[in-house]
Amino acid sequence: MNIPQTIRERRTIRKFNTTPVAPELVVSLLNDAVNLYEDKGTCRWRCLYAGTPESRHRLVESMMTKMKENRFVKLMPSKMIDFFIKRVTEIPAHLIFIAESASDRRQSDENYAAVCSVMQNFQLLGWECGLGALWDTDPMFQNESFLTEIGLQEGERFAGILHIGYYDKAPRARRRTPAEQKWTAIGEGGKADVLQSARVRVSTQSILEVLNDAVWAPNDGLREPWRFIYVSGSEAAGKLLDSYGNTSSSFLLIVAEHEEDPHKQEEDYAAICCLIQNVQLLVKSRPWYARRSIPEWIYDLDQCKVFGIQPEERIVAVLELGENDRSLQSESSPPPLLNITHL
Repeated sequence: MNIPQTIRERRTIRKFNTTPVAPELVVSLLNDAVNLYEDKGTCRWRCLYAGTPESRHRLVESMMTKMKENRFVKLMPSKMIDFFIKRVTEIPAHLIFIAESASDRRQSDENYAAVCSVMQNFQLLGWECGLGALWDTDPMFQNESFLTEIGLQEGERFAGILHIGYYDKAPRARRRTPAEQKWTAIGEGGKADVLQSARVRVSTQSILEVLNDAVWAPNDGLREPWRFIYVSGSEAAGKLLDSYGNTSSSFLLIVAEHEEDPHKQEEDYAAICCLIQNVQLLVKSRPWYARRSIPEWIYDLDQCKVFGIQPEERIVAVLELGENDRSLQSESSPPPLLNITHL
């Protein structure tokens, strides 16, 4: 896969043709999507697949329960409602992703980040095969009937539905804000332009090149809810180095803007998780790495203030940036078994 090109060219597809999607292809793409996610180990999400006419119809009926109760929808002619149901039912396949429950907020975010990363990988891999997808989290569909249909358990987080199918025409690209316009550097008097190493120097320009591809992440309405804080060679970096123990590292904090609407908050968090996954895919061909983590201290606003984090913001993840050193890389663990069931 040409990762930069695919990330930039992928589009959200809202109109699918009637070409069937082979279930074997869906499973194969899911397995590949899991393998592309670097943080392997215990599976922290599950997935339901609706690919038969019966399961698709049952899913859409459960999604429409709350919508039919809406007073504006009640004024619509029944033929229009039936047309909508028919249109969604005819989408060849639906994948419902659910993040597993967790005992604390940090682990819950870890699980949610994992499922969002796999969903993004699936979209990119599907695009390479001519498959389009629509990531759907519409709160209108999140009603008791729908949640019962997907078997959402207490503590689990619904991450979204990927409506999947082949398409005849992709939408035109919409401009993204350059990463430079959302970039802040904290360093040695503004001189921290490189990651210091005896063998490799990674310029901020190289990091920005990666980010300018990574910002082509799916996000509803192109809200672009992120900003980037590059930390190197300062007291703030020292605080991070104490946590990571690698004196050659610098760090990139991925920060989410505040959104009043809880549903948009969740969507924005998912979009930033996709951006981070894009970064990790993009650096695979480079002589440096970007290792994602969600440390406990990011949930303490007082500890975040040193990096200029405002009360209406939150750090989503910390990317440790450094040179590749195979001698320091641990052996990769086998990928988790695919946790997919048929609806």
